[in-house]
Amino acid sequence: MKRRFLLLTLAATSVFQVTSIQAQAQPKPKQAAVKAATDKIPADPDVKIGKLSNGLTYYIRKNSEPKNRAVLYMALKAGSLMETDAQQGLAHFTEHMAFNGTKDFPKNELINYLQKAGVKFGADLNAYTSFDQTVYQLPIPTDSAALFKNGFKILANWAGHIRMEDADIDEERGVIVEEDRQRGKNAQSRMQKELLPVLLGNSRYAARIPIGKLDIIQNFKHNEIKQFYKDWYRPNLQAVIAVGDFDVAQVEALIKENFGPLTNPAKPRPHEKYDLPDNKEPIVKLVTDKEFPYNVVLTFIRHRAKVTNGIPDIRKGIITSMINSMMSSRLLELKQKGTAPFVEGQFSYGAYQGGLVPGIDAATIVAVTKDPGELAKGLSGVMTEVERMAQFGFIASELDVVKKNMEAGNEKNYREMDKIPSNSFVQAYLKNFMYNAPIVSPEFRYTLTKQLLADITLAEVNEFAKKMAAPENITIIAQAPDKDKAKLPTEAQLLDALRNSGKGVTAYVDNAVNKPLLEKKPVPGKITAEEKIQGIDVTKLTLSNGVKVYLKPTTFKNDQIIFSSFAEGGTSLAEDKDYMATNYAGNIGGDGIGEFENTQLRKMLAGSTAGGSVYISSLHQGYSGSASPKDLETALQLIYAHGTNPRKDPILFKKNMDEFKVYLQNADDSPENVYGDTITSVMSGNNLRERKPTLAELDQISLDRSFEFFKERFADASGQTFVFVGNFDVEKIKPLLETYLGGLPATGRKETFVDRGGKPLTGNVTRIVKKGIEDKAQVRLFFHGDYQYSVENNLQLSALSDVLEFKVLERLREKESGVYSPNVGVSYEKLPHPYYTLTISFSCASANVDKLVAAALDEIEKIKKEGATAVDIEKFRAESTRAMEVSLRENNFWLSYLSSKFKNNEDPTTVLRQAERLKQVTEASVKAAAVKYLGNANYFKAILVPEK
Repeated sequence: MKRRFLLLTLAATSVFQVTSIQAQAQPKPKQAAVKAATDKIPADPDVKIGKLSNGLTYYIRKNSEPKNRAVLYMALKAGSLMETDAQQGLAHFTEHMAFNGTKDFPKNELINYLQKAGVKFGADLNAYTSFDQTVYQLPIPTDSAALFKNGFKILANWAGHIRMEDADIDEERGVIVEEDRQRGKNAQSRMQKELLPVLLGNSRYAARIPIGKLDIIQNFKHNEIKQFYKDWYRPNLQAVIAVGDFDVAQVEALIKENFGPLTNPAKPRPHEKYDLPDNKEPIVKLVTDKEFPYNVVLTFIRHRAKVTNGIPDIRKGIITSMINSMMSSRLLELKQKGTAPFVEGQFSYGAYQGGLVPGIDAATIVAVTKDPGELAKGLSGVMTEVERMAQFGFIASELDVVKKNMEAGNEKNYREMDKIPSNSFVQAYLKNFMYNAPIVSPEFRYTLTKQLLADITLAEVNEFAKKMAAPENITIIAQAPDKDKAKLPTEAQLLDALRNSGKGVTAYVDNAVNKPLLEKKPVPGKITAEEKIQGIDVTKLTLSNGVKVYLKPTTFKNDQIIFSSFAEGGTSLAEDKDYMATNYAGNIGGDGIGEFENTQLRKMLAGSTAGGSVYISSLHQGYSGSASPKDLETALQLIYAHGTNPRKDPILFKKNMDEFKVYLQNADDSPENVYGDTITSVMSGNNLRERKPTLAELDQISLDRSFEFFKERFADASGQTFVFVGNFDVEKIKPLLETYLGGLPATGRKETFVDRGGKPLTGNVTRIVKKGIEDKAQVRLFFHGDYQYSVENNLQLSALSDVLEFKVLERLREKESGVYSPNVGVSYEKLPHPYYTLTISFSCASANVDKLVAAALDEIEKIKKEGATAVDIEKFRAESTRAMEVSLRENNFWLSYLSSKFKNNEDPTTVLRQAERLKQVTEASVKAAAVKYLGNANYFKAILVPEK
């Protein structure tokens, strides 16, 4: 059993997906003076902000992370709120049309041009439409002068030269209908339609959801979208943002050259702002759905926010983060005691619905319960903690923990002063353009944060916490499965739970402990062998207890070390008859260490950047962690403690079992769950280790046997292989490795995993799952089989997958207009036996399944007969080369890459020959791969269609 957290359940806390636009990383401070808290924030001297005569705003900043790359944005202060009644959905539709032809890039030439330059459509080249904004994003290389210059031409084409050909508009209608089908047509979207008028107060927002109305999308007259583009795509509502490794003066000249000629309408439509109405009396809404699997109650307490765009806002943001962190800790602590009247509880304060309406904040309170009849009790349980906060506030020890963690984060950002990614700056400038949010220089933010953390008092925090809970604009939402509608509490019961939750509440008592993580240091081992791996700057150490350590020092981050390990065995060493009983073992490492609960550990580690954990997978067990260089010893102490002193927690075990039961009890109400279970059954050969347990089987799981299995898996470290990547000196960390890794217990047993089966069913297999009430079909086509695993074969399979995705996207989306976002993916594994799987997946109307499956198979046959085109190969090589250029400068890539190579006993230097191998990918090689891997010997077609 894998631990399941009910995060997806809580998606309703934010009805809309709103892109976060807040910079996070902080570089080295200059000695920026911070005066009184009422002062305005000084302008960041490193960003050049200008305005053209036509009103277009631009932001330019030179930034060398990542090298030879730039991030370009074209932002528009217009979205779905600006649509007329006849244009609902056309702001988003216009965004689609930007990729269907412009003045300088007709039809699909824009996407083709960028793909041949290594820019991937969807992953790199993208756009989004919101209520009040439309944003186009283009990450682009800067080491090609022509490509970089054309990037600004592309932005300008979007800003003022989109071609609105009637035929192209008509072809795109079906794509947007399918986008709505793919992202919606489920329980969440149906419930959302009922909730929107409640959450958005029947405002303009509720009537202008960005996807629009399908009848309008399918039938609007061409002139409507052309008029929308003419009215709103105008330079005085637009901004160009450019951050990257380039010359600022050159970029400014390119912006003036490309955007200067754009003009505004002679009679511009007024740019109106909209608001949400207040509600004096609480609003309660009960919503059920046949396919909704959980019991959730959400409460929103909305407040008007006074925005100053100055230092007081930053102070407020820090205090809010403090309170959210302390409340999360309290709720987690309550759950770990086993006394919480909810399975999951959350509290957070911040911008309402993710910042949907500027100037409105809200406290969001969430409770998930086992039974719908317990929702009022669950709401009362979380609200009791909110009332405890409001009546008694927090205590000094809690604030001390939060301050230490924030100080550590601030200092970490300081040390990454020259490694801030360009995207962080772009998001800050976008927020400035859209909402006039201040642009805080990294230097000033560091200095200010340091001062404010020292200056903010407990009394100030508690006063703000009391205001958070002030009962204004209250909305209560209860959600449950249809079948349990009769068990739901009444509106009056939910209101009583809210109003009476604070009665008899007492002050919080801290459960912090003042003990060391380790009572004494382990007896160190010794380094018995050392060797270098030439070409990739990796050092291999062998320790006296048999542990192997590979070290790759880097300078990609100034303040990061990450590591992981593996040893063969895992759950494969549990016999089938014992598998269910030991099924909790993989969770033991997350239940704490020794006598310390997780909440106590967090408090003990306050101010440290160290993290360390353990895992048990099907074939391996091992460790992982991360830390700043200064905290590496603490991370290694966590590893040693997890491996030698695990925690056996019956209360947490019961809580986790209850949590999983909540998931299981209604899981089969969800079409997606039933479909997923069906696919898992076929692709694992009905292996019991891969399927989820039944409620009856859940009772077979034993904490005692799981705990013993966990201890047995980590009793011998002699087979562990660690990989460390980051900013460290090999010689300086050797003593730490000898102490904490060399000190791990070892018996020298020689273990390997056991192949417990799990191969997919062979032959031609079809499964049609009839589940669901919406006209929404999901299709997955699997081609799979035994495989000769090698770097060369892996590359050819990847090339085949990418080329096939080009073809499937063009055929199913562009020509058939039958899907929104088809996907082709490939996986290949060496362990426990070499195997490959190539998958085509998409969603569509149920009536179009057979036609679109046939179209996808037709594209496969074309590749098998004709091979790839030269353009296809050019795109694959370019995207692979550009992706690798970025990956080679990322710690996470190296950790994953090296771990995989050592786990599979492969040559780790193969990455150095990537360019040479790419030359082996040709039109003919892709054809040969298609013939070899896309035959019908092992073909599985899985289809989900509605019941009726």
